[in-house]
Amino acid sequence: MFSVAQQSGGGGSPVFLIMLVLVFAAMYFLMIRPQQKRRREMQQMQTTLATGAEVVTIGGLYGTVVAMDDETVTLEIAPGVHTRYARPAVARVITPEAGAAGTDVPPATESTTTTTSSAVVDRGDAKD
Repeated sequence: MFSVAQQSGGGGSPVFLIMLVLVFAAMYFLMIRPQQKRRREMQQMQTTLATGAEVVTIGGLYGTVVAMDDETVTLEIAPGVHTRYARPAVARVITPEAGAAGTDVPPATESTTTTTSSAVVDRGDAKD
């Protein structure tokens, strides 16, 4: 007389093994592979970074690349104001570097005109 425990205890179910493989395959295609692609694109952008490109840092600071070395990038964030950042801190390039072949976007023009407007608000609390 054989019991149910003796019959099922001998080996693993092939369905369980297939399900386990499918879960790992789904994790690879949904999580790992897209992350590797984003990392490759970020490294490509940072290695092709050139002087004159307008960039945004991971902190949201806009600036123009004025100098670079292997580990740092110097950005001009305002006329005459230069700040130094680690190269991985550059999140994206806004405009291509000046003089790049095959770019349709013209280089940004220097425009420092700022318009400010002030309005007088009548709150109605003034006494006549």
